[in-house]
Amino acid sequence: MDVRVLPDREAVGVAAADLIDAAVIDRSERVLGLATGSSPGPAYAELIRRHGQDPASPYRSSHAFLLDEYVGLPPDHPERYARVIRREFTEAMGIDAGMVHGPDPDAPDLERACRAYDAAITASGGVGVQILGIGTDGHIAFNAPGTPFSEGTHVARLSSSTRRDNARFFDGDPERVPASAVSQGIATILRARALVVVAMGEAKAEIVARLLSSDPTEELPASALHLHSDVTLVLDRSAARRVS
Repeated sequence: MDVRVLPDREAVGVAAADLIDAAVIDRSERVLGLATGSSPGPAYAELIRRHGQDPASPYRSSHAFLLDEYVGLPPDHPERYARVIRREFTEAMGIDAGMVHGPDPDAPDLERACRAYDAAITASGGVGVQILGIGTDGHIAFNAPGTPFSEGTHVARLSSSTRRDNARFFDGDPERVPASAVSQGIATILRARALVVVAMGEAKAEIVARLLSSDPTEELPASALHLHSDVTLVLDRSAARRVS
């Protein structure tokens, strides 16, 4: 795993954007894997600064697949991830809404919808570069501790710690955070050709240190990243504080 430590969140955003640009511009990848939440925000802001006004940007011809989507939020809810990613990234990048794909949390048969989502990613040619955050309990996407590494896209129950962490998007109330989500599984994530993992802030220092010292174990979902051949972990100094 390539570990890069930057001085602050803006520098993290630049470094992560450089990695995404390397995939899209230098390697001509045209399928992006997009995460929501606060971790990818600086990278998205930097990519918008670089490419948002460029009508010839290769991002405009790229497909994007979301990591996950809450179950139980109405389609017009501001925290529905399909809306969040349009608001925070894809619209400003000029990526047509029809090129942005997410799991269907409203399907009458969610298990079938999960299988269809994995099939759609495969049919696209697979994700060329996936951006990820890491939760304080080590989750990636909504894969909580104990999730099998062999799991594809599935309906995931959100842990209490994840709901507490995400409460900041729901007026600080964990009870307003949905209890489940459709999430790419670890097996789905590991099929991406390159992974860019962003962690910032003191709250991530302990889990980053655990990740870097751990062998792959399902009790620490992010440790599955050690099984991938092209992973870059981009940290600010606070998140890297316990890294030796």
